[in-house]
Amino acid sequence: MTLRGLYAITDSQLLAGKLLPYVEAALDGGLTLLQYRDKSNDDARRLREAEALRGLCERYKAHLIINDDAELAARLGVGVHLGQTDGPLTPARALLGRNAIIGSTCHSQIELAEQAAKEGASYVAFGRFFNSSTKPGAPTATLDVLDQARARLNVPICVIGGITLDNAAPLVAHGADLLAVVHGLFGADSAQEVTRRAKAFNTLLSI
Repeated sequence: MTLRGLYAITDSQLLAGKLLPYVEAALDGGLTLLQYRDKSNDDARRLREAEALRGLCERYKAHLIINDDAELAARLGVGVHLGQTDGPLTPARALLGRNAIIGSTCHSQIELAEQAAKEGASYVAFGRFFNSSTKPGAPTATLDVLDQARARLNVPICVIGGITLDNAAPLVAHGADLLAVVHGLFGADSAQEVTRRAKAFNTLLSI
């Protein structure tokens, strides 16, 4: 499975009241991956929204990933993204099977990425590269990290953190396969603008 392209991440506050139309607009612009990220404890709503997103992703041939919740991912038969506080990847891989997409947050540390790759990560995520309203306190990653990752890893490299159409090109030039975007994609005034941005991000990746 080749993982390259735009990786959209939902934000429950930013997308309040427009989750499905904005996600569909992004899918229309050509998403590779969609991560459902909702930190609330409303399990019933999270299941309902995740099921609806899975249906949209299937229609547009994109992959759905659930943030931090391997059980929900298993229930829906989709992938999961795990942070460093979520423990090793091995149990999630055992739960979800060998074909599921499992991503790992590696901040700006190559060693974490190498460990994640050994444990069966489908991709590794580095960031934040720029100021991010989603994760304002996260440590900063540099282009150097991407150069090292490209030289030392054989898994797709995802970049995250304040990425916009104006600042993404150097990340692609230094080896990023997946551009993970929240506000740079969904912080738009209309669904049409979301689609336009999605297409423009993929153009940067020459897709």
